[in-house]
Amino acid sequence: MSPVVLITGASRGIGAATALLAARAGYAVAVNYTANSLAADEVVRQIRQDGGSAITVQADVADEAQVIAMFEKVDAKLGRLTALVNNAGVVDQTSRVDAMSLARFRRMFDINVIGSFLCAREAVKRMSTRYGGEGGAVVNLSSAAARLGAPGQYVDYAAAKGAIDSFTVGLAKEVAAEGIRVNAVRPGIIDTDIHASGGLPDRARELAPQVPMQRPGSAEEVAKTIVWLLGPEASYVTGAMLDVTGGR
Repeated sequence: MSPVVLITGASRGIGAATALLAARAGYAVAVNYTANSLAADEVVRQIRQDGGSAITVQADVADEAQVIAMFEKVDAKLGRLTALVNNAGVVDQTSRVDAMSLARFRRMFDINVIGSFLCAREAVKRMSTRYGGEGGAVVNLSSAAARLGAPGQYVDYAAAKGAIDSFTVGLAKEVAAEGIRVNAVRPGIIDTDIHASGGLPDRARELAPQVPMQRPGSAEEVAKTIVWLLGPEASYVTGAMLDVTGGR
């Protein structure tokens, strides 16, 4: 049987690129989305057109009941989970902290942090040798913002990604003896449409001069790192934070 990977937020950007690359690497892919079913269907169509196996799974990762139902659907349709990519995440409009609302704080941490915890919890129950599993791998999507702080723009987002870094290290140590590896990828300035959702559609190109390599990265470049961490080539790598930032 093919290894099974669930990728949250996989209808666009880094998630979609990871889904396509993982399928080419031999994974059966569960493409999670929150609302854009057409985009998720298109990712699945491309995978199947290339001879791969994929399904869509709708769920808001901040909703526990929806997360549990999503994992149960993956169990039923694809089999026991082998890998999880906690990619689903949001940014907001640029703002100083003193102008941010409580609703914004809660949304940022509900989706970016609690959603990752919920998905990892369900994945561990399926992968861990403690529960009869055969092991597996988790890759969390952090951000260079966790190191840089994103002052004047997205301090709440940076703080949420800082929590993901701590979560990655702690969970990696917690389940290392149970056959599960847990790592994080920290993208830098990547040319995806997440910038438009934060009100700055040209942000990646405008910030390119701040990157030592003088260009934004691509979703595919981040996806290659994620898929490497999922696979056997990274068999002795756990608790690591890999920066994909062009040197920034």
